[in-house]
Amino acid sequence: MTEALLNWVVHFGYIGLFAALVLGIVGLPIPDELLMTFAGFLISKNHFHLFHTVVVAFAGSVAGMSLSFTIGRRLGRPFLERYGPYVHLTPKRLEQAEEWFQRFGKWAVSFGYFIPGVRHLTAYSAGISRWPFPIFILYAFTGGLIWVLTYITVGILLGEHWKQWTGIFHRTGWIGAATLVLVIGVLWWMKRKRAEAS
Repeated sequence: MTEALLNWVVHFGYIGLFAALVLGIVGLPIPDELLMTFAGFLISKNHFHLFHTVVVAFAGSVAGMSLSFTIGRRLGRPFLERYGPYVHLTPKRLEQAEEWFQRFGKWAVSFGYFIPGVRHLTAYSAGISRWPFPIFILYAFTGGLIWVLTYITVGILLGEHWKQWTGIFHRTGWIGAATLVLVIGVLWWMKRKRAEAS
């Protein structure tokens, strides 16, 4: 499956990358982090261009999120419970995602990208909760851009060694998300303290 997917991207280029990311975000079992890290590797070999790759990967991720949001909003949870298992969206996973979503709200949409099994479901949960689409776009697009830039950069930096590290990144994606949230929180706190001092 993985080799076939990578060959697909090599053969179809940017269109293949876009299509694979849309399908992966919607819920098909596609290893998105591996795909983007591979795209970064292709950039390091001058097979892909950095700007074009970032734009295409970002467009694919937000198109997938927007499609998931629309399905959740228009068809609701009963539809997903009935047909979701065909794309690995089981009722148990939907329930877990909704609990996580209710707990962390808007940040779940942004940082859920980094957590395997969560990014596929937060957009459905936002749609089911009937979020205003502009608010969803703000958080989903911000998180999507950070996610895309992170893994493409990793692929560029690792070069020939990209494949040896992708399994680790996939398993520990939640650590990256937690670290990012912590860094943002510290920066916000420091900015607030400076504002209070002046």
